[in-house]
Amino acid sequence: MIRLRIAFFGTPDFAVPSLLAIINSVHEVVCVVVQPNAKDSPVERVAAEHQIPVLKPDKISNHADGLASYKPDVIVTCAFGQILRQNILDLAPIINVHGSLLPKYRGAAPIQWAIINGERESGVTIARTELGLDRGEILKQKKVEIGDDETAGELFKRLSVIGAELLIDVLNKNQFIGAAQDDAAATFAPILTKESSFIDFRKNALTIVNFVRGHNPLPAARMTLNGETVKVHKASVFENEEHSYKILCKCGDGILISIDELQPPNRRKMTAKEYLLGRHQNEIHL
Repeated sequence: MIRLRIAFFGTPDFAVPSLLAIINSVHEVVCVVVQPNAKDSPVERVAAEHQIPVLKPDKISNHADGLASYKPDVIVTCAFGQILRQNILDLAPIINVHGSLLPKYRGAAPIQWAIINGERESGVTIARTELGLDRGEILKQKKVEIGDDETAGELFKRLSVIGAELLIDVLNKNQFIGAAQDDAAATFAPILTKESSFIDFRKNALTIVNFVRGHNPLPAARMTLNGETVKVHKASVFENEEHSYKILCKCGDGILISIDELQPPNRRKMTAKEYLLGRHQNEIHL
């Protein structure tokens, strides 16, 4: 097995299992690159614990010479968040750990959009990076079923571990040529924003429940309640059981959903019952 010198690009929690897997393998992490606006990010903390140099350039493409000084054999990217230019691609083979079954859900929020769209399966792809958004050759993939009530955060954790396992397998084989993606089958997964996170109750109940699951934990779905914007962390289709201490909303298909967990401004998460008791209410029916 060839011992590879690896430059690792990543910032959030999703990237930590992949970084740790490399650290604990035969390969060497020569440097870590994180987003410049990330303060004390999970990846940066792991790098510091293992005394790995950390770079935080505004744009990595403007610092190709600095990166080249570490003489990486391979560059690994995982939830990094910058489009790489040709001068970086020319330094070494670049492989990416992506939380979808490419070519579906190219972009910044593949896991969230899979749940929002009601997909029954997701997965991880290890792909060779080329110019463009998540377009490179597929080196390895693994499918997983999405649980009926699984949130984006829960699926994130599962896929991050699976991605680390697939990554090490690819690195150990040192073969970075794969199968071309079908661009015609590609779909896009844009970043989620606070502005686009408001629930549209004109949609059907299942769509809204999936919307809430896909936005959990971040940026969290939102709605207006008692004159203020609250975050909605959990919702479910109402089953017509005894409904004391319930927040019920009628959807576009006439079905009711229950707001089960929410978070008022500057408050902690709470159940619907806790919210209603705090306002001396028994029920809200919107």
